[in-house]
Amino acid sequence: MEINNQIITPPAPVNGGSSCGSLGSHLARRLVQIGVSDVFSVPGDFNLTLLDHLIAEPGLSLVGCCNELNAGYAADGYARARGVGACAVTFTVGGLSVINAIAGAYSENLPVICIVGGPNSNDYGTNRILHHTIGLPDFTQELQCFQTVTCAQVVVNNLDDAHEQIDTAISTALKESKPVYISISCNLPGIPHPTFAREPVPYILAPKISNQLGLEAAVEATAEFLNRAVKPVIVAGPKLRVAKAQQAFVELADACGYPIAIMPSAKGLVPEQHPHFIGTYWGAVSTNFCGEIVESADAYVFVGPIFNDYSSVGYSLLIKKEKSVIVQPNRVTIGNGPSLGWVFMADFLTALAKKLKKNSTAVENYRRIYVPPGVALKRDKDEPLRVNILFKHIQDMLSGDTTVIAETGDSWFNCQKFRLPENCGYEFQMQYGSIGWSVGATLGYAQAAKDKRVIACIGDGSFQVTAQDISTMIRCGQRTIIFLINNGGYTIEVEIHDGPYNVIKNWDYTGLVDAIHNGEGKCWTTKVRTEDELTEAIAMATGTHKDSLCFIEVFVHKDDTSKELLEWGSRVSAANSRPPNPQ
Repeated sequence: MEINNQIITPPAPVNGGSSCGSLGSHLARRLVQIGVSDVFSVPGDFNLTLLDHLIAEPGLSLVGCCNELNAGYAADGYARARGVGACAVTFTVGGLSVINAIAGAYSENLPVICIVGGPNSNDYGTNRILHHTIGLPDFTQELQCFQTVTCAQVVVNNLDDAHEQIDTAISTALKESKPVYISISCNLPGIPHPTFAREPVPYILAPKISNQLGLEAAVEATAEFLNRAVKPVIVAGPKLRVAKAQQAFVELADACGYPIAIMPSAKGLVPEQHPHFIGTYWGAVSTNFCGEIVESADAYVFVGPIFNDYSSVGYSLLIKKEKSVIVQPNRVTIGNGPSLGWVFMADFLTALAKKLKKNSTAVENYRRIYVPPGVALKRDKDEPLRVNILFKHIQDMLSGDTTVIAETGDSWFNCQKFRLPENCGYEFQMQYGSIGWSVGATLGYAQAAKDKRVIACIGDGSFQVTAQDISTMIRCGQRTIIFLINNGGYTIEVEIHDGPYNVIKNWDYTGLVDAIHNGEGKCWTTKVRTEDELTEAIAMATGTHKDSLCFIEVFVHKDDTSKELLEWGSRVSAANSRPPNPQ
């Protein structure tokens, strides 16, 4: 297969040299060819034979998860590290359980291959009622549900065109950078068929090439627009990843001299050591001095933005359309003027870099007003640990060998303040914001990037949703450090709209993880209530227990939150509570 003009050599034949293989082995080889080494699965009677064939592929491992939702979240995390992920579940009961995670991957533009073991091919078109269905002789309920959260869906219930269906679905996922759904009848994976050659013919993903006239027009119009500005800025958005334009963005930043900011969901996509990096632009909760520089600019280039109610802080950004250039993965819009399609982001940024005059006015303005962040107040001996002290210590743990995963909640805001060292990874799920996502995503990311140590910051409420797959992390020998922040409830929801439903039953979290560990594998847990205990725990996690899964339960006051969450919560609450428009 060729991806981005690179041909991936098919693996050698597995079972002798027969001229035809089986559907199961064909699918397994395709997954290996696109870069998948691990499939996150939950067995069920409709997918068991298929799982046998996935296991038989030398380059593929099955990672058994505790439930389908976590298997989907793990495939999401894996795709963030590897560029593509895969999960395998059973029909309907498994598919409708994993679908929430697939919807999240769709919202975050992640190619996830969702494989479902389906009914026997002989049952299609009959009047039979099957188990794992809603009791109707119609097997399309699951397919219909997946149609809105995947970019392609195939139901494989005959062998003649199965190879084409599978190859089309996988290539569509890679081209669109979205999940796909592949249902395979349970009686088909092991049957040989001539179309499944032992060494499948490589196929090409044709590169996307910009319309040359449109590209030139977009570059000329943008250069003219920006070159007459006095203090322009550039802001990176999350679609830099899907457009594969990170390097082109840095080239543009180097060439133009503008200050560069990131939208919150683009953190980790732009090197924060760049001399013109000024922080996160997030409206009223921006990094200090960053918001002022962006909103006072007379021109701003937003590269791959997503403007939703969360990223716009309840629609309160002070951004004017007539001052903006919006660069999406395949379209450029300049102010209130032209909008040019089939112009691809990386092509555009590379060409624009050659046309812009150097202008460091806004960078100089930033340096004039910048005041370094203050230090936390001195503490009393044995004072209860404060959240800002916790995250100061986590900042000191970061390096190019770590990746931060921030769960939905106050960790969004506290982790956003980290200054990421070179090559330090950073992931969170801002568009979909599904609490509990981080447990499965941590499992998947750590499995995909074994050279990194994942540091996950997870609130107690979110952890209760998906805690079981700590078990799978231990089974896989992962060495993640999890900071479980125990503040007694759903803090982010408290700041949007408080009520008794935001208070949760407290668990003995370390006791739970110890029970899951059960003496099998490497796992270390501890409870932390003061800064001295935190310092000791981090020393143990990075020293004696550096090869273990480390679970550190951190107790903080229920009202100890970042100031950014307080501001953000009140603005999102105001947006949520707008009265209906007059009819």
